[in-house]
Amino acid sequence: MKDVAAKIVLVTGAAMGMGRMYAQRAVAEGAAAVVLWDIDEQGLAATQAELGASGVPVHAYTVDVSSLEQIQDAAARVIAEVGAPDVLINNAGVVRSALFWEQDSRRDTEFTMSINALAPMHVTREFLPAMIASGRESRVLNIASAAGTLSNPRMAVYAASKWAVIGWSDSVRLELEKAGHAHVKVTTFAPSYISTGMFEGARGPLLTPVMTPEFAVRRAWAAMLAGKPILYLPWSVNLSKVLRGVLPTRAWDAIGGRWFGVYRSMDEFTGRPGH
Repeated sequence: MKDVAAKIVLVTGAAMGMGRMYAQRAVAEGAAAVVLWDIDEQGLAATQAELGASGVPVHAYTVDVSSLEQIQDAAARVIAEVGAPDVLINNAGVVRSALFWEQDSRRDTEFTMSINALAPMHVTREFLPAMIASGRESRVLNIASAAGTLSNPRMAVYAASKWAVIGWSDSVRLELEKAGHAHVKVTTFAPSYISTGMFEGARGPLLTPVMTPEFAVRRAWAAMLAGKPILYLPWSVNLSKVLRGVLPTRAWDAIGGRWFGVYRSMDEFTGRPGH
C-alpha cells in the first residue's frame, strides 16, 4: 500500500497524542474518511474540528473500549454511517505502575488488560470480516510495546497486556496468510518509551533513548503501509530480545537489569497527571 488515499481509516485513542498523529497522517494522505474513537468526548471534539478543517470527512465516536458492548455498538454505527474501515489502528492504551500486589484488581489489573489486550481483539473482530470480504488492500496496525518482550518490575500487568497483544496480533497475521486473505496485512508495533507524557518519569535503558512521538508514528506508519509483520523500536529492543533468549535467566537479570538498567527504568515513573 503506497498511502491511505481514498481509504477509510479508523483510529482508537484518537483524541490526543499519537492517536491524533495517526489521524493527522491519514488526513494528509487524502483518506476517504477518518474515524476517531476515544472516551474523551471533549478532546475528541477538538481533534475532529482540527482535522475536519482539511476537507476530509472526520467522524468522531465516543467509545469506552474497555466495554465490549460499546465497541460492538460503535462498530455497527461506523459500518452503517461511514463504511467498514480499510485501515484499522488499535492505538488506545493505558499504563498503571506499582508493585503488583499494591495494584487494585479491578481499577488497575482488569482495567489495563481490558483496554490494552482485549480491546484490540474485540475491535478487530468487529471489522475484520468486512475487511476480508471487501477484497481491497487493507491494513491493521496493533500498538504493542517493547514491554511485551521483557519482564520489568513495576509494570507486571502492563507487560502482560502487551505480551498478549504481540502474541495475538502476529497469530492473526499468520491466520490471514494461511486462509488466503493476503490483502489484509497485520503489523505489530512494539516500541520502547516514547515522550508522550504517558510514561513521564520513566528512563530509557542503556542504548534505548526515549523516542519522540513524531519519530515513532512515522516509523510505525511506514511499516503499516508496507505490511511489515513486526516493528521493534529502537534497534536495542531486538538486541535485548536476543540476549534474553540466549542467556540464562540470572545472567540476563545481571546484564539486562544492572548493566542495561531495564529493571530500574520505571523507578521514577509518574505518568500523565490525571491518568
